[in-house]
Amino acid sequence: MTSNGSKTQQPSLKVIPLGGLHEIGKNTCVFEFGDDLILVDAGLAFPSDGMHGVNVVMPDTSFLRENQRRIRGMIVTHGHEDHIGGISHHLKHFNIPIIYGPRLALSLLEGKMAEAGVADRTTLQTVSPREVVKLGQHFRIEFIRNTHSMADSYSLAITTPVGTVIFTGDFKFDHTPVDGEHFDMARLAHHGEQGVLCLFSDSTNSEVPGLCPPERSVFPCLDRRIAEAEGRVIITTFASSIHRVAMVLELALKNGRKVSLLGRSMLNVIAKARELGYMRCPDDLFVPIKQIRDVPDRETLLLMTGSQGEPLAALSRISRGEHPQVQVKSTDTIIFSASPIPGNTISVVNTIDRLMMLGAKVVYGKGEGIHVSGHGFQEDQKMMLALTRPKFFVPVHGEHRMLVQHARTANSMGVPENNTLIIDNGDVVELTADSIRKGDPVKAGIELLDNSRTGIVDARVLKERQQLAEDGVITLLAAVSTDGRMVAPPRVNLRGVVTTAEPRKMSMWAEREINWVLENRWKQLSRDTGGKAPEVDWVGVQREIEVGLQRRLRRELQVEPLIICLVQPAPAGTPAYKSKAMDEKDDRPAPRNQRGGRDGGRGGRDRGGEGGDRGGNDNRQRRRRSTAIAG
Repeated sequence: MTSNGSKTQQPSLKVIPLGGLHEIGKNTCVFEFGDDLILVDAGLAFPSDGMHGVNVVMPDTSFLRENQRRIRGMIVTHGHEDHIGGISHHLKHFNIPIIYGPRLALSLLEGKMAEAGVADRTTLQTVSPREVVKLGQHFRIEFIRNTHSMADSYSLAITTPVGTVIFTGDFKFDHTPVDGEHFDMARLAHHGEQGVLCLFSDSTNSEVPGLCPPERSVFPCLDRRIAEAEGRVIITTFASSIHRVAMVLELALKNGRKVSLLGRSMLNVIAKARELGYMRCPDDLFVPIKQIRDVPDRETLLLMTGSQGEPLAALSRISRGEHPQVQVKSTDTIIFSASPIPGNTISVVNTIDRLMMLGAKVVYGKGEGIHVSGHGFQEDQKMMLALTRPKFFVPVHGEHRMLVQHARTANSMGVPENNTLIIDNGDVVELTADSIRKGDPVKAGIELLDNSRTGIVDARVLKERQQLAEDGVITLLAAVSTDGRMVAPPRVNLRGVVTTAEPRKMSMWAEREINWVLENRWKQLSRDTGGKAPEVDWVGVQREIEVGLQRRLRRELQVEPLIICLVQPAPAGTPAYKSKAMDEKDDRPAPRNQRGGRDGGRGGRDRGGEGGDRGGNDNRQRRRRSTAIAG
């Protein structure tokens, strides 16, 4: 039964997703029993349009860093980026003694680790179908072959002291797999007969009725498009979709076309897949991109990255006319053999539009038969439930509506509603032999990596970048003496700020804000040292000026640029600057005597208007940059 009440007294299995819930991507899950922790997958996600300068999104791994001495190892289900893309980064921050996984996935991971300089941080151990490994004192993991859009993919049967849990990973039931490796349904049925405590199942396509079409159903549609093309054929798909890529290479050979590969990941994945025997094609099928111009268009096929509209991917650069070797021709047929990941639709549509405007024939969309999903539909999910017959059910890997629909499907298959949990990242599922409940959550969130993948972009920096992109930046240089006088006119510099205000007006507003701070806040921001130069909180002075000027600009111009104030201290006794703004009456009342003044609490209400918190949490976070500059 489901419980949210008092904590269970008997030992429990804890399952803690850190990513992959209420979202698509960065799948990361922790299993905990006693003093043992194991990880299942550690993926990444791609940034949304508003995440300026962010390259990838990772789950917050504070929980793992704090408990790394208890980590016994990791299990990898398959080699897609949303399942292995975060591992190299995590190895820089916490220890993972050993990683078990499929041969192809670990081969790809090995290259990523070498590139990141962490090749010696862990041990990689390849597994085979039905192999069982032991991690710690409490976990036995069986690898069950499944079918997915990537070769060498597994579901997991995890045996613990309280029972066996099935963790499906990404799956669909493909009865005619391209590589001949069928889903091991017999092992699922075996565990179902023995008794499955809980099923954690892929929810990506839970809203789609029916059975997911097999990968081979794409073959005739792609074949027809390639055969009918009068000029070059350009195909974009996920590099890691090994079966799809192998199919494209087979069709190129069948239709007498030479293949050029564009995109680093496409080159790397195909090289690894050929090396390990997952793709078999002659060497002379391939032509380096620099030599492809020597091949007639009718005999050319370009296979590349960019199906998700990634700005730096090959196809995106081609659509913008920025690729050094490939320019779009009116005779080109460009095929998108992939569907947009949620969040990427706008980028993909923009890429398609640009390609069409350049004259190419672009083939895309569900109705063309050129793409099928690697994730099961509702009937696939029902099949999984029927084979495993779980006592408890937790939908994973999907956005909230997908999880809700998958839970309904489980209920329709006989899993009681109170035996089903819908959870979020950071929730703790506690399982005993006869109960399931939510425990106290752990910290969960995101870590943003910049384009170098070496630096974490925190929330403050991201907000500042968003503010810069939307409203620009104003830098303000103020000269103030240590006895609280403005000794020179302020210098105001605007970048990216759209305003009808004249520079003179902007300078006058800056002067008024500086004067207001010196008249009304100087006593709180400076301390008399008994004859010596007073101690001044220059960071506080800067913050007060920034907050006041931003408030004024929001009121006067309806803009909210990032404001960076730099205060240049001058010795006491320096002659004061006669500010023209002093001639204008400022009818704002001085602040009440309260902690924080204009930049904290509710004191900002004295400045008038809604949102008068002149330094409330949001504003203070946006402007902490001044602290670093002043320091």
